[in-house]
Amino acid sequence: MPILTLLIGSLLGYANGANDNFKGVATLLGTGTTSYHRALAWATLTTALGSVVALVLARGLLAAFSGKGLVPSAVIADPSFPLAVAAAAGATVLLATRLGFPISTTHALIGGLVGAGLIASPTGINYAKLGSGFLIPLLTSPFIAIALAGGIYPPLRFLRRKLGIEQETCVCIGDKVAGVVPGTPGSAVAMSMVSTPEIRVATDVSCNVRYRGSVAGVSARWLLDVSHYLSAGVVSFARGLNDTPKIAALLLVGGVVAPGAAILTVGVVMAVGGILSARRVAETMSHRVTTMNPGQGLTANLITGLLVVGASQMGMPVSTTHVSCGSLFGIGTVTGQANGSTIRQILLAWAITLPVAGVLAALFFVLFRMVG
Repeated sequence: MPILTLLIGSLLGYANGANDNFKGVATLLGTGTTSYHRALAWATLTTALGSVVALVLARGLLAAFSGKGLVPSAVIADPSFPLAVAAAAGATVLLATRLGFPISTTHALIGGLVGAGLIASPTGINYAKLGSGFLIPLLTSPFIAIALAGGIYPPLRFLRRKLGIEQETCVCIGDKVAGVVPGTPGSAVAMSMVSTPEIRVATDVSCNVRYRGSVAGVSARWLLDVSHYLSAGVVSFARGLNDTPKIAALLLVGGVVAPGAAILTVGVVMAVGGILSARRVAETMSHRVTTMNPGQGLTANLITGLLVVGASQMGMPVSTTHVSCGSLFGIGTVTGQANGSTIRQILLAWAITLPVAGVLAALFFVLFRMVG
């Protein structure tokens, strides 16, 4: 049983890393600030740091996701219960990752806790605890992110313009810069460059927004790129801080491992999952939700990082996925660049996450009890 617990817990950690690790740095890739592999390396490092800090700052989430208060203590002590929850959440997240949908591991875990709890507990589950301790933070956080992104970005854009920082478009063929022209990619100057014979025949042309000007004598482009990297690191750090203890909680039942060892184990397998299997979700988050420039990406990251770090310190199980997507939805709404079709697909994936995980958890619980 200890070996099976470690295997299933590691499976869930791997699935979480595959689906979630790139979300913090998606704006770096989506804005052309850096490459996929560099963004992934930065996400892996900062997520790992968040996992380590979770040893100290996120003990409240360890208790919340053990099922304490949601189902009776006798149910929590049954090894089949946490195994069923972890297996169901892992399977749900892996399926979504394979399809390229950024779903919430938090949401899948809640579905697993409810599904297994309804089958395992003779008295059912504590619906008051489910609502106040899980669903309310989970459901309200994306709307808060949308409102903040939509409200904060326009003043920041106004400030940029008042400082005399202008946009320019870098037209690239692969890693080679073909030219830099004033304005956005849709401007007449940029379009005339894209229509040149050399660029028309190329298959890997990209147009990325940059900024020219300075702030207090410092290059605006350099300042924004550094801030963007740091904000992406904050989001990835926050995700490691918030998600690692949720998964590690499932390894604590029955004393399989100590809390510190559980958090470190989950942190390692999350990193491996992100390195090996993050590409599909990375493409969705970076390019399919909304078109964005570096300033918009920076704004989305700052909002996501602040909300998730704050929730982790308060022991509130918000979803980094919901918050980061909500920030991008808000930016896309303000700029008019949101991809409605992709957003609807993501929302549908979110809607079915809980029932799918719940049904799988109930089936896994019955299976584990049958085999002893």
